Amino acid sequence: MKLFKAKEKKQEVSEEVLEQAAAEGGVSEQTAAEKAGKEDKAERIRKSLDIFDFSGETAVTIQDVDLYYGDFQALKKINMIVPKHKITAMIGPSGCGKSTLLKTLNRMNDLVEGCRVEGTIEIGGRNIFDKSIDLAALRKNVGMVFQKPNPFPMSVYDNIAYAPRTFGIRKKGALDEIVERSLKQAAMWDELKDRLNKSAMGLSGGQQQRLCIARALSVRPQVLLMDEPTSALDPISTGKIEELCEELKNDVTIIMVTHNMQQAARISDKTGFFLLGELIEFNNTEEIFTTPKHPETERYITGRFG
Repeated sequence: MKLFKAKEKKQEVSEEVLEQAAAEGGVSEQTAAEKAGKEDKAERIRKSLDIFDFSGETAVTIQDVDLYYGDFQALKKINMIVPKHKITAMIGPSGCGKSTLLKTLNRMNDLVEGCRVEGTIEIGGRNIFDKSIDLAALRKNVGMVFQKPNPFPMSVYDNIAYAPRTFGIRKKGALDEIVERSLKQAAMWDELKDRLNKSAMGLSGGQQQRLCIARALSVRPQVLLMDEPTSALDPISTGKIEELCEELKNDVTIIMVTHNMQQAARISDKTGFFLLGELIEFNNTEEIFTTPKHPETERYITGRFG
């Protein structure tokens, strides 16, 4: 049964939007190796991106990571082990390094002039700073959702189909299935199944953010990075995204930056407290909020600073 209308007019995509797509898994078709054989392009691309091993219990291992912007040290000897299929929250005052670390996990900081990273970050058993790592493969497996909803200026359907198309998937039937699956994962199918060919710009703020989550899920990432995904939303939309995260962690490892300590306490399994570029404490969320081991952590969660 055909669920979708045929094509709609193409719209121009700005350079900023294309950069955003790269952060969420978009990649030029040129990254696929040209190999002989009977495999089609989509299958060749899929195999070239399937380089990570998430069979273990750990999704991300961060060891002695220092990050510099020129002479300024933004991160200092960060060590974290992020468990698979859990929600890990990063809390702390503004400017303490949370978002910097998050963007480092899919090498978004490569785009910042003068940025230098020392130490090791392993995702799916691979050092992401190894010269052999293909950024397309990394960003396909490590998706990202930003603070402000940023749908592309195109239809709901094309927003979600954008990254799969760049990975070589062209058949309409396959794209239809991806769009439906992604919207169902984001708990939006019933809301949008009759609006797939309408502009995503006409959605509410909460719907736009969930659409961005669906877009990130379209390429089946193993890790989903979320940089304050609800800070610009109303309480009802925030609740929907929190419920969505708790459902998604059955399939995806979620690492979230949040300024909302109540949110971290509600939905995360692990919490890390950052201060002035250092990871002060990292533990089970319940222990962080009930029996913190460091006085700085206790002062922050009890509202005495920050």
